[in-house]
Amino acid sequence: MTYSKQQLKKAIQRKLRINYGITEEQATEGEIMRACALVLRDIMAEHGFETREKAAREGQRKVHYMSLEFLMGRSLMKNAFNMGLLSTLREAIDDLGFKAADVFEVEPDAGLGNGGLGRLAACYLESMTTLEIPAFGYSICYELGLFKQKIVEGQQVELPDAWKGLGDAWLLPKPQEAEEVRFGGTIRTRWDNGHLMVVHEDYTRVLAVPCDMEIAGYKTDHVNTLRLWDARSPKPIDMALFSQGQYLRSGEERAMADVISKVLYPEDNHYEGKSLRLKQQYFFVSATVQSITRKHIETYGTLKNFHEKNVIQINDTHPALVIPELMRILVDDAGLSWDEAWHITSHSVAYTNHTVLAEALEVWPQQLFEQLLPRVWQILTEIARRYQEKVEKFYDDPQKVARMAVIWDGAVRMANLCIAGGMAVNGVSALHSGILRRDVFRDAAAMEPEKFKNVTNGIDHRRWLGEINPGLDALLKETVGEGYLLHADMLSGLEKYADDKAVLKRMEDIKIANKLAFAKWAKRQQGVVLNTDGIFDVQVKRLHEYKRQLLNVLHIISLYQQLQDDHDMEMTPHTFLFGAKAAPGYAVAKRIINLINDLADQINSDPICKDKLQVVFLENYRVSMAEVLMPASEVSQQISTAGKEASGTGNMKFMMNGAVTIGTLDGANVEMYERLGDENMFLFGLKAHEVEQLRHSYDPHMLYERDPMIRRVVDQLKYGFRNGNHYEDLWQRLLFGDGCPADQYMLLADLPSYAEAEQAMITAYGDRDRWNRMSLLNVARSGIFAADRSIADYAETIWHVPYKK
Repeated sequence: MTYSKQQLKKAIQRKLRINYGITEEQATEGEIMRACALVLRDIMAEHGFETREKAAREGQRKVHYMSLEFLMGRSLMKNAFNMGLLSTLREAIDDLGFKAADVFEVEPDAGLGNGGLGRLAACYLESMTTLEIPAFGYSICYELGLFKQKIVEGQQVELPDAWKGLGDAWLLPKPQEAEEVRFGGTIRTRWDNGHLMVVHEDYTRVLAVPCDMEIAGYKTDHVNTLRLWDARSPKPIDMALFSQGQYLRSGEERAMADVISKVLYPEDNHYEGKSLRLKQQYFFVSATVQSITRKHIETYGTLKNFHEKNVIQINDTHPALVIPELMRILVDDAGLSWDEAWHITSHSVAYTNHTVLAEALEVWPQQLFEQLLPRVWQILTEIARRYQEKVEKFYDDPQKVARMAVIWDGAVRMANLCIAGGMAVNGVSALHSGILRRDVFRDAAAMEPEKFKNVTNGIDHRRWLGEINPGLDALLKETVGEGYLLHADMLSGLEKYADDKAVLKRMEDIKIANKLAFAKWAKRQQGVVLNTDGIFDVQVKRLHEYKRQLLNVLHIISLYQQLQDDHDMEMTPHTFLFGAKAAPGYAVAKRIINLINDLADQINSDPICKDKLQVVFLENYRVSMAEVLMPASEVSQQISTAGKEASGTGNMKFMMNGAVTIGTLDGANVEMYERLGDENMFLFGLKAHEVEQLRHSYDPHMLYERDPMIRRVVDQLKYGFRNGNHYEDLWQRLLFGDGCPADQYMLLADLPSYAEAEQAMITAYGDRDRWNRMSLLNVARSGIFAADRSIADYAETIWHVPYKK
């Protein structure tokens, strides 16, 4: 794609005139951003059409990646970077009288995800495109993202995240490809010449209208599509009710449809929330499967070869209903026998598990299915019956049969459904996949070991290194070559410079410049003045107890207490940065955010901490913030309880940008450690098997009584802070439990070794040559964590599709 500055400038001017009726002199930064997006979108749309035509012509097998989250972030810089147009676009924007950086900054994040799961999906779709795999992503076109986080008096407040005002410039609505999704109603069945005839009556219709977002690959004309489904009522208003003056009731049907695509993850601690979540999942699944099968029939005229030409990868259990929905279409609509339909389905669908936490393995009340999805419920009961017979033949053990059941005791278990109907089940790191085989799904893995695989997660290194860290990108192009952007294993070539003082000094200068850039960004965004002389020690991720932000807080309290004991104590300046959102209904997580902010207020206002200790909670953590923060980070906190984090991808982004990890042997940290060793990262804490061994006899109160440091730190929660806030509830939760086991994530067990690891890190940081060498080796050995490698693993071991090497 070769376009001159003048060509892009004219194209942008034309969009401003045609779409907005204005000139560049009259345009705002937002209108310039939208015009730029429309220009790039047009180019990608043309290549996307050519990509789909080529795939159809050659009969290529397509990959359909289904995820309830796609955390895309901003797209203007990313698409321009991949298309080779970033510098030209910057020049064109500057020529129009605007600052390119300001135009890029005005674009909202497409926050259609919660964290790592959604960001992974975005990285994978970019990688599939770059590797020229014909692929589609599917999700919901949420009107509002997760939420915008506002910190008010130290507490999280959730505000609507209306991203579409400018962000919908990337969307191509295709109402002519809308699909009808049915909820409720009754089912009548009858047999006719050996075929089951199904009649669905008195149902509620919802239209799924596709809004397509084109995805550019790097240095390729191949373009894939992310299809986002928008929910609409086929009947905008009930005119009879409206004519009677019942204005609110006349729009109820439309309102009920609109709410399906209103917001990501509605709270589900009540029946209405559970009902809406299930509606969202079925709406998304049904529309997607109808679309895939319709296009397949248009090409091949039959669904009998569907599994030969399509593979559906479901990202966690949210899209699990693809299994009964595909069966419904094959049996009810295509008239196939159950066995033939099951063969097709079970050779089309693959399942990625992302968690070992029991509460995240979705379980739905049977009653919801019976009311909302009566035909799917019938199919589910048949799947469950047949799978149970299969299990009973293999195991003569009622307990194992109960554990593996798809439907049991009035509940539908979505993970078991994925295992029963999928052709492959994979974990997302070597440790995680091992836990799935040996523990979480051990009975299923023993029965069908060939189904269980591992694909360690990866990240889009073009975005998370090349695009966001131009200083490091320039150094890499000089030392290992520009080809690293397509072949991440070339990063290993940096290792030969590990003792080159000039290169190590460049590494340090790049990091300093990135720290200053982030400090400037934080001052502009949040009004906070960061101490850039301090170690940027960073923990940013979703707020969950197993990720142990509270462990980090306890250690900071210990440092603060040491300073209180000795005001003149020498201390390497330390800037602790937190960023996290807590789920709106997760009270304990929100309390931890409050605690971090109270601790920050106390430390940052205490003169004894000046130029020594600083704590900052970064409000509204999101992709665009991460893009500025990752290059500036020096220490990466990956401190989850061993055995709880499936993989992590933030750890990979930090590593790729030269941050050094303090972490447990959990998730992909294990594979990082295999490549880095004790010399280049700082390990602490219990290992996964030790956590399990200790769980039955763990007594945090005994540790509290025996260790004065632990007791003093934990008691600070109870005594509270100068502002009068105290956290006796968290103190109680750690020592005695609160509707859960005391200290169930073993913070106190790991606190002493965590403090030692932090001290070892500080010692290493003081030796600049050693530290810069560690930073360089982290970058050099990070290539294995590129998404291209992950997608190649999927293509070879699960999807069986060719890709560009």
